[in-house]
Amino acid sequence: MKNFLLGVGLLVALCGCTDKPATTSKPLTGDVTAGKAIADKECKTCHGLDGKGVAPAIPHLAAQREAYLVAALKEYKEGKRGHAALRNMTEQMSETDLRNIAAYYAGQPPVVNAAASDIKHSSPYEQGKKLAQKCVACHGEDGNSKAAGTPTLAGQQPHYLVAAIEEYHQGDRAYATMKSMLRDASKLDLEGLALYFAAQTPVQRAAPPRGDAVAGEPATAMCGGCHGGRGVSADAATPSLAGQDFSYLVKSIKSYRTTRKNWGMQRYVAGLSEKDIDNIAAFYATQTPKAAEQVPGSTQELAEKCNRCHDQTDNPAIVAPKMRGQDKDYLVMALRAYRDDKRESTTMHKMSFPYSNALIESLASWYASQPAN
Repeated sequence: MKNFLLGVGLLVALCGCTDKPATTSKPLTGDVTAGKAIADKECKTCHGLDGKGVAPAIPHLAAQREAYLVAALKEYKEGKRGHAALRNMTEQMSETDLRNIAAYYAGQPPVVNAAASDIKHSSPYEQGKKLAQKCVACHGEDGNSKAAGTPTLAGQQPHYLVAAIEEYHQGDRAYATMKSMLRDASKLDLEGLALYFAAQTPVQRAAPPRGDAVAGEPATAMCGGCHGGRGVSADAATPSLAGQDFSYLVKSIKSYRTTRKNWGMQRYVAGLSEKDIDNIAAFYATQTPKAAEQVPGSTQELAEKCNRCHDQTDNPAIVAPKMRGQDKDYLVMALRAYRDDKRESTTMHKMSFPYSNALIESLASWYASQPAN
């Protein structure tokens, strides 16, 4: 995906790419003996003297890259990471202390996870493909419906699809069949379904039976602010309209006069005539659709991108943390923190912003299942 992920522990946070891949010219070398003494006094309650997190959501520090541990500790000391206890602890430490702690934990053997094995995990995309079989009758095998009045789902923005399905379930959209379908699906199931349809290639629908596309273009000036130029949205939560079914567009626009709730849309639609609506729908129906997302076919494909910084090598110049064998709950919280901009890293925020909880859960599960190195 495009681009399509908060620690509780008391020392280091994982998953922390800096704005540029940070490097050092040579390995950092702290005093291991001095570092052990500090760890015994300050760190072992949460991270153990062996560097293994003592509870879920507390990261393992053993065999972590020394350069990364130093960088992470400095971020706590400087207030760039928001863990109160760690801030208080590191404020009292010198840079030498931080280097010594990092050297000690970096020198510990990797945590042995008995359950870890290099197994294949199905991605949310693959899970969503299975669930999509319930949608085939109306929306087509690949999300390209041929029935008038039924929307194309292929290439649609994933967050929007999840929100739309939930609106049907809640009765905010009045359509009995949709209200009953997928009622038992979890939020993660729906996210997987949305990722699958978002990855499909949309095709042009039939020509609109009425309406003037040329006259409709000026009337879409307000629409473009949210739905993108010529109806191709760049926002994962806002639907693309380009190439969508004419009848569905007309029906959707009019629904804001009755059942659908969106203050901005309601105000805008209130001033449109029937002819205006037909023209706007005709304009968008004739635009070239584009897929919203490029979704990885498996979690491993996404992990391969992450491994450019978080790979298995022991190159001391790499400051990004190791992720294999790390605690799953911690990885989930860390990725969500970067996605939600609660940790300072422009690069990580941009990369993870489109990630749904389903994708983050899958990625964290894959890394946690791999043997630590």
